[in-house]
Amino acid sequence: MSDEASDSRYGFLPEPFRQAAKPGTVALRLETTRSREGVLDGAWWPRSRDISAELPDLVHALTGHLGPIVSVGLDAGAWDDVPASLMVDGRSVHIDRYPVGDDTVIITRGDRDHFSLLVVPPHASQEAALASMARAVRVGGSDSAQQILIDTGVGSGHPAETS
Repeated sequence: MSDEASDSRYGFLPEPFRQAAKPGTVALRLETTRSREGVLDGAWWPRSRDISAELPDLVHALTGHLGPIVSVGLDAGAWDDVPASLMVDGRSVHIDRYPVGDDTVIITRGDRDHFSLLVVPPHASQEAALASMARAVRVGGSDSAQQILIDTGVGSGHPAETS
């Protein structure tokens, strides 16, 4: 049995970070196996669609356990006022704008190590959010982010259109 410190060396978050977040912390779960065979590597439940407010805490949490995060890929249409980069802990994190859908972000550490995270919409109930996050980290999971959100009652994963 390995302890949490040795798990961190392999790029996995220790148990306290995989549990449901308390107010004021980042709601984040990552797959707990080294294989990373599933469609998704984890899940994140931001409190809002303000990427400038939400992303620094996510990157800070991931950096402490995965190493430096160099970029984040996201669908700019799903977030408010997306900058080209953000400073997090004194490091610039580039923001790549991809049409990946608002239900996914791609985290890149190093040159080519990508992590695909389900994004649980901020409006989701706690029960639905936690169920979605648990499904996203299921070993060998083959469901898309959108399908997980539909199956757990969050909806289509796409923001409601406003009139």
